[in-house]
Amino acid sequence: MWSTNGRALRFIGALVAGSVLLAACTDSSTGTGPSASAGQSASTSASGGTSDKAVASLPQELQGAYAGLDQPVGQTPLATFLAKRPKPWTIGYASSYDGNTWRAEAMNRLMKVLLPEYQKAGIVKDVIVTQSNLNDATQIQQIRQLADQGVDAIIVCCSSISALNSAVKYAYDKGVPTFTWSGYLTSPYSLNVSANYKQAGKDAATWLANKIGGKGNVLNVVGIPGAASSDTYDAGVKEGLSAFPNINVVGDIAGKWTDAVAKTEVLKFLATHPGQIDGVLTQSAQETGVLQALLVSGRPVPPMNLGGEGGAACYWRKNPNWVDKGFHVWPPGDEMQFAFEAAIRTLEGQGPKIASLIRNSATFTIDDVNKALPADCSVNGQTWLQPGPDAWMPTTMLDQFFTKPADPLKN
Repeated sequence: MWSTNGRALRFIGALVAGSVLLAACTDSSTGTGPSASAGQSASTSASGGTSDKAVASLPQELQGAYAGLDQPVGQTPLATFLAKRPKPWTIGYASSYDGNTWRAEAMNRLMKVLLPEYQKAGIVKDVIVTQSNLNDATQIQQIRQLADQGVDAIIVCCSSISALNSAVKYAYDKGVPTFTWSGYLTSPYSLNVSANYKQAGKDAATWLANKIGGKGNVLNVVGIPGAASSDTYDAGVKEGLSAFPNINVVGDIAGKWTDAVAKTEVLKFLATHPGQIDGVLTQSAQETGVLQALLVSGRPVPPMNLGGEGGAACYWRKNPNWVDKGFHVWPPGDEMQFAFEAAIRTLEGQGPKIASLIRNSATFTIDDVNKALPADCSVNGQTWLQPGPDAWMPTTMLDQFFTKPADPLKN
């Protein structure tokens, strides 16, 4: 099921480490178990003085990533959390879906890279994985079951902003913290870990609008409507396009973050909309499918934002004048590692300073693509270009989100 091994992940990640690390800053007392501050509400966490205080507790170079963020950024009850059991710990991963290359790549990093590394260090005993197939009720039940089974922490991907809140509270009351990646929850008992998706959507839309001269017809392919990261990114897209009155969005369709679905839906749209398409905005884990639909249709392939999916990146390699940059917004393995490492640090009692650990998106270039993919690559390829963990969230950067930082693997 997994598309690359750990060695390949580290190799591709090293290719763009320097530029991504720079972009992260310039782009756009410990108790046991649940803390005494557990009564903090989601609304308090998300707005007002506590959010200002929490953001201000971060170094200046990290604060910029919180601009315009529509999710909890206040102080977190997990600031005083400490695992109720000693190492090694068992981690639960309550995944909502496993049917695309992005999910497979994240699973690869978790099970083939992180789990063996942390088992060897005596920190983690096992990872238990559940899949809910996009059913919120099932995912809620699975989170509760993981807590009842005695896991020490739960990592969650990728729900609506509030659907899982009751299950997160249930787990927290049992001394099990929840970590949400590639999205966010409004529960004050969840620590959210991601890029600033709204700003990323705005950046992509602004780039595309400028790329096509500030006017023309744009097709917008969203991910899974209702999922936090999809909706937040799309809100950013809409905000970005609002600055270009001569851009006409001719369609909003859902690719469901899956190449096969995106290809089918784009082909349906093109069959009933013969007018010119000057640009395409899409979300990752479906850009190759969007590209395949355009190629099958026989139409010219207009500029489109890219997010690191190998097939679309290969098309850029073979057509270097197609676009002039790509966007790392949700590199699957690197985002998973960000969440996993945040979970381990929280279990150790390092004390997260804020309810959402956020970084900006980053860009990559045709030179990065040329280094990562061979000349005979396939436009149907299912690999991923990723910054690599040392660029996406290096230890020195992650340290700054915690009050008592320490690299777990060096303790």
